Amino acid sequence: MQLPREVIVGKGNLSRIKEAVQRLGLSGSALIIAGAKSYEVAGKQVRDLLAQMGIVVDVLLVETATIKDVTMVEERIKAWKPRVLIGVGGGTKIDVAKLSASKQGIPFISVPTTLSHDGIASPLASVKGADKPYSIMAQAPMAIIADTDVIAQAPWRSVISGCGDVIAKLTAVKDWQLAHAEKGEYYGEYAASLALMSAKLVIKNADLIKPGNDEGLRVLLEALISCGVAMSIAGSSRPCSGSEHLFSHALDMVKCPHGMHGEQCGVGSILAAYLHGSNWKQIRDALKRIGAPTTASELGVEEEDVVNALAIAASIRPERYTIFHKMRLSREECEKIAKITGIIS
Repeated sequence: MQLPREVIVGKGNLSRIKEAVQRLGLSGSALIIAGAKSYEVAGKQVRDLLAQMGIVVDVLLVETATIKDVTMVEERIKAWKPRVLIGVGGGTKIDVAKLSASKQGIPFISVPTTLSHDGIASPLASVKGADKPYSIMAQAPMAIIADTDVIAQAPWRSVISGCGDVIAKLTAVKDWQLAHAEKGEYYGEYAASLALMSAKLVIKNADLIKPGNDEGLRVLLEALISCGVAMSIAGSSRPCSGSEHLFSHALDMVKCPHGMHGEQCGVGSILAAYLHGSNWKQIRDALKRIGAPTTASELGVEEEDVVNALAIAASIRPERYTIFHKMRLSREECEKIAKITGIIS
């Protein structure tokens, strides 16, 4: 079980990376992985703060999250031999940092600049060009430094996506319970409860999550971190990724460009909740209150893309038993469910 040792969340606290690094006993050299934008917003300040401590800092900018990017970072780690790797950015930059650090056996610190999904705190990483279209196990961050002043500068759509990803835990846990009941799969009640609590808190505080409200950002941030911890405790993505994530991965395969990951998971969660016989309208209504997509057109995809994605979702991960695997939906059933839930007309 890997858990972060330092979690610092709040307004204007990026400078506290110095005390976290000091408490963790890290010195010598560091490598910062960031995108061009995230480096300007936060990476440059992280570099200067570490330099003040006498740490020699190298910077590598990446713009995508592919196996090629991970290999490039690994080569820099081998050449530079840093004591710690710091990922500054949204989910893609942090995933590249996380996976390359894990492969090279060095600690990793997460400095999120957006809240688009739970990768900021989880031990899993998702990169394109891997042999699997879904997240793979890497390592949890040793520390998370999340400054809400920095995060508030990101496009609001990333916050909406993060909310969708958290609310989707309602069906992820349902799928995990189903796999336990019908396939004897391990089920961890503590990890599941943590994921469910995060989803319920975001739904309860949906009206706070709006531009300019620091309290709403903090609710989402803490929920995303809790989801990451839930996955660390479970030793897998099970408490946070079920049929709704399979739908999102399937939509990525049938349609591009498309919605953001968390937006797609939110819509997938409406479909999955309907199949589970649970309160899919509650999920739909919570997403609407936040301003998240609840229809194909709002996701920016064709109606047939939703039906096609739903039809192939179970094949994405045959070994991960979900409600999609149990129901074995025909294309006609997929279309019917998408219409009943109002995702297509």
